[in-house]
Amino acid sequence: MSHDNQDGRGDRRPQRGGSAGNRQGPRRDQRSAPRTSGPQRARPTQPRTHDDTKTPAGPPIPAEIEARQLSPEIRGELTTLDRATADAVARHLVAAGELLDEDPEAALEHARAARARSGRIAAVREAVGIAAYACGDWAQALAELRAARRMGSKSPLLALIADCERGVGRPERAIELARSPEAAQLTGDDADELRIVVAGARSDLGQHEQALAVLSTPQLDPSRTGQTAARLFYAYADTLLALDRNDEALQWFLKAAAADADGITDAEERITELS
Repeated sequence: MSHDNQDGRGDRRPQRGGSAGNRQGPRRDQRSAPRTSGPQRARPTQPRTHDDTKTPAGPPIPAEIEARQLSPEIRGELTTLDRATADAVARHLVAAGELLDEDPEAALEHARAARARSGRIAAVREAVGIAAYACGDWAQALAELRAARRMGSKSPLLALIADCERGVGRPERAIELARSPEAAQLTGDDADELRIVVAGARSDLGQHEQALAVLSTPQLDPSRTGQTAARLFYAYADTLLALDRNDEALQWFLKAAAADADGITDAEERITELS
């Protein structure tokens, strides 16, 4: 799913700042299965068996959605299915991707329909996990993302999994995951996304100074722009605010707003609140 709609609202959705009571999680764009492009994945095998009489119909798929809209690498994973099943699964995945931001519950229904037909394919389980994550169903998202990883998904799922651990009330586990060999291999935006989640886990535990240290190591570059930079600056500002360092928080909300060309955070609103 090529979707990046982190709207910055402070509910239990994984989208906002790192302080306790606010969720700050990884981007969904690079991680969800029904996208039109993305990193290559391992392709697990699945028997070519299917019985339509035992498979739920699932939600109706809009007529304009076609299987060929799914990215080639994910369509490749579906070659272990018979043609009719592969087509239905692909169309459900495309529908899930298109609905993810505007109607995550509907996206989840489509992803589940795909899983009912092809539960042994990593990309499908990943799609269910992403949609459940968007719905705030942390337990289901965690189970599905773990399953996708076991099946050989090559997507960078660690930050999502860690954020789900936060969501089910285990911030300590999120911090532990950040110390794993897999975490040490992350670079660039993927590493920054995990930093945001770990800082949020520290804040969940009331450890705001530690959260600030996580976010500032390596040192933040205020000249950065883009969605990850905006979210990183926003989390830093929100953590400063939790420490009653309001003037500094305002400056970093300003930096977040400047970096946020796509409007994925509510930094402008926070600036108004603090000014």
